[in-house]
Amino acid sequence: MDVLAPVRAAAAAPVDIAGLFAAEPDRLARLSLSVGGIHADFSRLALPLKGLDALLAAADAADLAGWRARLLAGDIVNPSEGRAATHAAERGTGDAALVATAASDAGQAAACADTLRRDGTRHIIHIGIGGSALGPALLVDALGRDGNGPAVHIVSNIDGEALARAMAACDPAATRLVIVSKTFTTAETMTNAATALAWLEGAGIADARRQSIAITARPDRAAAWGAGTVLPFADTVGGRYSLWSAVGLPLSLRCGPQAMQALRDGAAAMDSHFRDAPLARNLPVLAALADVWAAHGQGQGTRAVFAYDERLRLLPAYLQQLEMESNGKRVTRNGDPVPGMTAPITWGGTGTDAQHAVFQLLHQGTVVGPVEFIGVRQPGHGLLATHHRQLLASMLAQGAALLTGRSFEAALALSDGDAALARAKVFPGNRPSSTLLLDRLDAETLGALLAFYEHRTFTAAVLLGINPFDQWGVELGKEMAGAMLAGADLGFDPSTADLVRRAGL
Repeated sequence: MDVLAPVRAAAAAPVDIAGLFAAEPDRLARLSLSVGGIHADFSRLALPLKGLDALLAAADAADLAGWRARLLAGDIVNPSEGRAATHAAERGTGDAALVATAASDAGQAAACADTLRRDGTRHIIHIGIGGSALGPALLVDALGRDGNGPAVHIVSNIDGEALARAMAACDPAATRLVIVSKTFTTAETMTNAATALAWLEGAGIADARRQSIAITARPDRAAAWGAGTVLPFADTVGGRYSLWSAVGLPLSLRCGPQAMQALRDGAAAMDSHFRDAPLARNLPVLAALADVWAAHGQGQGTRAVFAYDERLRLLPAYLQQLEMESNGKRVTRNGDPVPGMTAPITWGGTGTDAQHAVFQLLHQGTVVGPVEFIGVRQPGHGLLATHHRQLLASMLAQGAALLTGRSFEAALALSDGDAALARAKVFPGNRPSSTLLLDRLDAETLGALLAFYEHRTFTAAVLLGINPFDQWGVELGKEMAGAMLAGADLGFDPSTADLVRRAGL
């Protein structure tokens, strides 16, 4: 059943966003909400309240409440692989047995972190790819500046330059390897691990393999490989949802296990809100409904995310995997074509840098899509207050400018009557944006923020009828790469065959 058909029928284009404030007196109250140290304002999106009501009805028709309950109970929600998705159990939410297992695994990881923080280790080279790297990198970059544990160098790219840079920054005698792979067969990860081991052994480190820490859902393979310490996580925890498990070890190493626990506590609070709050006052649900409206009600295929805090500079990259790998599908759970768009293209950057790079397109370009601003009320530094005041003013002004724009008449007055110049200075306005304003950025609030994005992604998937927990789309390119390296001829097209020859493969 296409539950979004009534939503598309209720669509109106274009929507006069400023006019909605006048026509809907309760608009700000219904489209803004504060949860877990996060204030969200979706009122400047092109979502009329009648559209919101249609979306809430669609959520009921899609059995969002039932899917939410199945997710948190540890039931199968990934039908193509016959699996549950138990990342919430890693932070203490859901089935008691799953939570107990996750807590036991977390205890092992905390003990490992405590040992390495005491034993003279000064450098960690964390090797993984995808969710095994993006989440840990975000955590360390956001929270690790003031940590007193080992410096963490996260390597994901198979390009040897990435590993070479990390090794150049480390003293082999004080370096430990952390190797993260769910299957412990990931080609890029295992190749980088072998090279890093050779580097340690070449520097005279005895039994470097036994000094390595493996984080995996296949501890048998890690033990057979020879890792001295193996930290398990559940096979039902997907890579892009895995930072709550032992995969988040870099945060514990850098800032101590208490920081990891605070991260989980913040996420658990968001889990409780997502589970218990009515859909109309549920933060992840409201955000997801707005996302679906942008695609199905407005035909907008992009969503830009700009973090106005340097500590969140890696968030857009993290969200790209979370959202596009989860919901970048073309068929439903039953294998039927999805009517309409699924995941938008998620992109973004850091304010105010992005204002001097890409905001030209946002204000005056021909591609229109929602822009999400993320700011933090309290700065993370002790420098003059003018830095943070300018930062927040810039963020708030951009959202206001996207909505208000500048008329031709106003532009003409600024152009000494030059009509051509005035047209270049016109801002169409009426461009949608939302704002997330955090009270502070600490481990607990960051945990709540990341869990918000997870539940938002899941909610959108339920409305679209798709499975957000598989990722078959990453497989075909891997298969072809393997064939090229093996010298196999898969009947490549003429362009590919020529490029393979020119590259010397």
